[in-house]
Amino acid sequence: MAKVLFFGITKDLTKTSTENIEIPNDKTSVSELKDILLQQYPELSKVPDLMIAINTNYAKDDDVARSGDEIAIIPPTNGG
Repeated sequence: MAKVLFFGITKDLTKTSTENIEIPNDKTSVSELKDILLQQYPELSKVPDLMIAINTNYAKDDDVARSGDEIAIIPPTNGG
């Protein structure tokens, strides 16, 4: 299991701030993780360019998520 933290609009869309999800294996890419999250929370598809952080480090789509990780789902931000 991995702990997923939702921030900003993703928290509103999922109606939760945290969720424990099953990571299929220790070779699950961030891209695959996004697919898992979209299956569980289809409303996340409304947010383009979600950023993922694993254990406080921003992750790329080919990085790997593992059981026990803390995963943050971060919507894009607008600066001013």
